[in-house]
Amino acid sequence: MNPFQVVQDFERALCEYTGAKYAVVTTSCTMAILLVCAFWRDKVGPISVTMPSRSYVGVPQSIIHAGLRVGFRNENWSGGYQIMPLPVWDYARRFTSGMYVKGQMQLVSFHWTKILSVGQGGAVLHDNPEADAWLRRARFDGRTEGVLAKEDIITQLGYHAYMSPRDAAEGISMLAVLPKYNHDVPNSDYPDLSKMSVFQCN
Repeated sequence: MNPFQVVQDFERALCEYTGAKYAVVTTSCTMAILLVCAFWRDKVGPISVTMPSRSYVGVPQSIIHAGLRVGFRNENWSGGYQIMPLPVWDYARRFTSGMYVKGQMQLVSFHWTKILSVGQGGAVLHDNPEADAWLRRARFDGRTEGVLAKEDIITQLGYHAYMSPRDAAEGISMLAVLPKYNHDVPNSDYPDLSKMSVFQCN
């Protein structure tokens, strides 16, 4: 049995459902945000980005841990929002067929409160071949899928964020019976993150 095959099968199913060219699954949507922001940090440097002031607290934390600076803006949003000026969208509260838009990196959540409620996990939906290679190594401790650790040559730093085959198998089963169209999950009563001192000096 190849444990990587189950994860790859789930990624292919996500692409078929959403219309994305690539899907890179991770341990959570929060980790997917960190990985994507780290990719862009390596591409354009430690830039400043903005996001809505009312969102999940893990989002600005991931942005900061990735080496970017974060500011906040007033925005009423539904389903998702852009981490500006990057082509990156937090869609933790949206998951429906055909949702992918060319040129974007859409980050989705499989938390138990979300639409595809595997229990844990997330994914990056995108169409960038350079980013795809980078993200696949980054989520797997800088390693290459299918290569023994003693035989692999590590060329980039990575993160321990590889989705377990068990969660991927659960995702395949649930995606097979998921409706074609799904309404956005309503926003939680998020606090105003811009007022939290931890984010005011990053």
